[in-house]
This record gives sequence, C-alpha cells and structure tokens, in this order.
Amino acid sequence: MPGINTRAVHGGEATDPNTGASAPNLVMSTTFAMQEPAGFSIHAFETASEGDKPYVYTRWGNPTVNMLEKKLAALEEAEDCVAFASGMAATTALLSTALKPGDHLLMSDVNYAGTAEYARATLPRWGVATTAVDSSDLSQIEAAIQPATRMIWIETPANPILRLTDIAAVANIAKQHGLLLAVDSTFATPIATRPLHLGADFVVHSLTKYIGGHGDALGGAVLGSTERLEPLRTQALVHVGGVLSPFNAWLIARGAATLPIRMQAHERGAKQVATFLQNHPAVGRVNYPGLTSHPQHALAERQMANYSGMLSFQAPNGSARARRMAKELEVIHFAVSLGHHRSLMYWIDTDAIVESTFKLAGKQLAGYREFAGDGVFRLSVGLEDAEDLCRDLDRVLSG
Repeated sequence: MPGINTRAVHGGEATDPNTGASAPNLVMSTTFAMQEPAGFSIHAFETASEGDKPYVYTRWGNPTVNMLEKKLAALEEAEDCVAFASGMAATTALLSTALKPGDHLLMSDVNYAGTAEYARATLPRWGVATTAVDSSDLSQIEAAIQPATRMIWIETPANPILRLTDIAAVANIAKQHGLLLAVDSTFATPIATRPLHLGADFVVHSLTKYIGGHGDALGGAVLGSTERLEPLRTQALVHVGGVLSPFNAWLIARGAATLPIRMQAHERGAKQVATFLQNHPAVGRVNYPGLTSHPQHALAERQMANYSGMLSFQAPNGSARARRMAKELEVIHFAVSLGHHRSLMYWIDTDAIVESTFKLAGKQLAGYREFAGDGVFRLSVGLEDAEDLCRDLDRVLSG
C-alpha cells in the first residue's frame, strides 16, 4: 500500500482522459446524459444495473464527490465511504439507518453538541432509547448494555474536554454482545487514529474540520464496509437529501491532500502552546493528550499516531476572560469550529453546556468537571507560529 502522503495526494484522483488535466475536475452538473434508459428511482436503477453504475443525478452520485469519497477511504484504509453535506448530516444518516424503533443506543456522555442533542431530543421521538455513559470507563459501558442495545457510539478525543476512549477495548465489548460500534474521529483524523483497524464498524468525520482544513466548506463522511454503508447511500443520502455540493467536495479534497503534513504542524504547534499554558500562572488544568500530565497519556501513546491540534484549558473567571478575549485577541480568532489553518478559541461554560446539551448529574457531572472545572477554553491550534500564539494568549491571560 502506498504511504499516507501519497494516498492523501493521489487517492481517488486520475488524470482527465480527454484533456490530460492533472488536477481533479470539478463537475457541477446536476444531471448526466444517459447512454441507455434506466429506472426513474435509485432502487430500480440499482436493481437493473450491473457493474459500474453510470452517473444519473448528482443526488444519487457525482464524479467529484465520488473522488473525495475514494480519497477519504484511502486515508482511513476503509472499504467504502459516503460523503454528506455536513458532519451532522453524516451523523444523523448513520443513526437513522442503523437504528429502528425499539432499539437502544449506548453513547458517550460527552460528544459534539449536535450529536448529543440529537440523541437526547430527536431519537426518542422515533422510538430509539439512548443511554449516556462515561465511555472511558469500560465498566459503565458493560453495565449499561440492554437486550435492545444495537449500537455503541463513542467520540475520542471527546469534544471539548479531550477525554479519550479505548477504541479496541470498546470494540471487544461490542463484539462480545453483537453490537455495532461507531467512532466519531473528527478530532483525531485518519492521521492520528484509524478506528476500523481497532475493531470499529463505522468511522464518522466532520470534513468541515481538519480534513477540509481551511474553514471554507461544510462536509461530513461515514466510512466502513460497502455492505454496511449501502443503506446510507441508497436511503439516507438519496431520500433525506443531505447531499454534499460538488464544489465543497472539490475544496475538501484539495484540503485532504495536505492533511498529513498539516497534522504534523498542528501537533507541533499544539504541544508548544499546551506546554506554555501548563506553565502559565493564570491557567489551571490543560487537557492535551500529548502532555504527560493528561491522565490518559498512556492510552494516547497507544492509540494515536498524532496528538492533533486540539486542547482545552481552565482559567479563573472564565466568562470575564472570554469577553476580554473576544475583543482583544489579535492572532487567534475567538470563534466556534476547529481544525482550520487559523487558530480558533471559544469559551464553553460548564453549567451552560451541561444544562443545554449533556444533561449530566452525579458521577458523570463530577467526571466532566474533573476535566472542565467551571468551564474550559477550547483552543484549535492552527498553523501560525506557536510563539505568536503564546504571546497572544499571554497578553489576554495576564493582568
């Protein structure tokens, strides 16, 4: 198999047979001229056609989107990939096709906010029960499995506290109980972790983040076996319609080509910034898997080939400091999202996120506060010089 840099550059791509163009084409057409009549629905088309399917309609499939899917599959070393219009479109597509009324979903109690809120507020309306547990504690997972449990969903590192889950250990539990395992690996990227190799059935990415890498295109993807992804392509994608724009696919593929070297730079900068923050008198706890102070650093060493560019940290009077940062930061943008070439930071108040999103109490709330305290600043370290980021942070943290 070619190396990761070669796969990132060439995966899914081919020179144009008519023009010899080296860069992949951007195909914006919504419809394609047919050589033979075919069915008017994708199901009739899939049944009637054999071999490589011709392109018919961009909601069913598009050459530029397909190029991106092949590139992502090459990076993740997956059999197949289905791309969607956003990370949440990918998430909801997977959950809605893998689960049915009466099923039970076991999920990490700390997830991307949209995922957590969807599982808590929307899935129950469709007859799917959910239980949230601290997935870093394997005993909690074992104890929460029910006869109706169909899937375990984990996110590692977890947004926003950077808590890790042992993918291989959870995969072993899932296999013993005949359950599906899905891993949101957005923070890690295929450069750090390949969950399918560790026993997961599905990997989910928000392409808007590191893989696109430039903050200019929404996208999402689910990767796994062709058999397991077929309902996502022929049902969720076609009927629900969270279709990725070919233009966004082209932008994301361009970003993915440099993902391996960008992740090296993100990690290098994040290590330097995390060390600076850890030694700053105005900063409390710093959560970064690459620091030996992270309580799961040994797991990070085992599971992650790259520690990524995400960190979070506590600082006293966080709300007041956040207001100052929003006005005074010069290099870092005080903004949501992550994984871009620009550094981005945002304040996440514990009481607010627990009330609106995670709904934690008791032992789970205590576990969250261990990492987050009264709140954390989530920092996505970009590609700027780390010294400039540290100076920017020092100015707004001091005084």
